[in-house]
Amino acid sequence: MPSSVEASRVMAGRRPRLSVGYRREIPAGPIFAHVTETIERYSLETICVSGRCPNRGECFSRGSLAFMILGDVCTRRCGFCAVRSGKPAAWDPTEAARLAEAAADLRLRHVVITSVARDDLADEGAGAFAAVIEALRQRLPSAVVEVLTPDFHARPELLDMVCRAEPHVFNHNVETVQRLSHRVRPQASYRRSLAILAYVKRIYPALLTKSGMMLGLGETPQEIRQTLQDLRQVGCDLLTMGQYLPPSPHHLPVARLTPEAELQEWRNEALALGFQAVAAGPLVRSSYFADELLERGPRLDVIPAKAGIQAELDSR
Repeated sequence: MPSSVEASRVMAGRRPRLSVGYRREIPAGPIFAHVTETIERYSLETICVSGRCPNRGECFSRGSLAFMILGDVCTRRCGFCAVRSGKPAAWDPTEAARLAEAAADLRLRHVVITSVARDDLADEGAGAFAAVIEALRQRLPSAVVEVLTPDFHARPELLDMVCRAEPHVFNHNVETVQRLSHRVRPQASYRRSLAILAYVKRIYPALLTKSGMMLGLGETPQEIRQTLQDLRQVGCDLLTMGQYLPPSPHHLPVARLTPEAELQEWRNEALALGFQAVAAGPLVRSSYFADELLERGPRLDVIPAKAGIQAELDSR
């Protein structure tokens, strides 16, 4: 596979010229409008909006989204992330019930919950995750619940708090290869992220673990391969791989645009290593079509189909 120092390198400060694989239609339609209105009505945040995700229009238009709890201000500042950093407001404990009602209104069968990092809280937000999972269990008992968590400094008691609430999928992203980790996530650690995934799989073996990484930050093929091997060594079940795109000129620059065919080669290699399901593509993000990734791989007692609103429209 080509190295990251080829002629396809993108100069810092310049927007890369994107191929057709990156194009998305302007969001519109009744489902998009209903999702947007529901989020506003229940005063909720999504990583889709706060993170300036390029897939927001596509996902909202099919009735899917990733809720972001604990506010929209993060206590950390990662070089790739568009979420604001600073001093967050106090957590509103009514958020769990509001989120569960919103998920019910949207008729979600696969609910993805992520959060900002909350290093300012004694439990770093683990209690909020548990509260939301429990509220969803009561309001939507047949829904699949997937969490994408910060690292909680790998504190076992906080990981236990989340896992004992029994989500179906525990996702924690390594984001990049070990050499680049400090530059990409200065307040996190590659080894710490692996330790989190290892702990969850060891203590809660029935829980599916998931991770994701971005390509195009200057990593080499050997480093990508090592990261895949490291993730499998800690028992990671599911994987997402996508192209890094800076949300603004102030974020880390793109080093290289990864051809879609190469991403598919990495997907095949990851599957050969033993991942149960892998999503790889230019605009693949952690929660992108998370329900379909689960359908491709391990089976659950309840397998999500399309998002509820879309399924209803399809049946008419």
